[in-house]
Amino acid sequence: MTAKKKVKEIRITLIKSTIGCLAKQKATAKALGFHKMHSSVVHGDTPVIRGMINCISHLVKVEDVK
Repeated sequence: MTAKKKVKEIRITLIKSTIGCLAKQKATAKALGFHKMHSSVVHGDTPVIRGMINCISHLVKVEDVK
């Protein structure tokens, strides 16, 4: 039997526009689930999500979900 770990969740908010950003950064924002500014999404705190956040760290705000 394998026990699943409880993954901590984080809320990511897009605080700056993707206009003028590189195409890769726009694609990363879309992959995270953003459609417009000041929208928030909740994701598990995994290395994959953290890597995506690092690519667009100048556009987003990250906070823990309690």
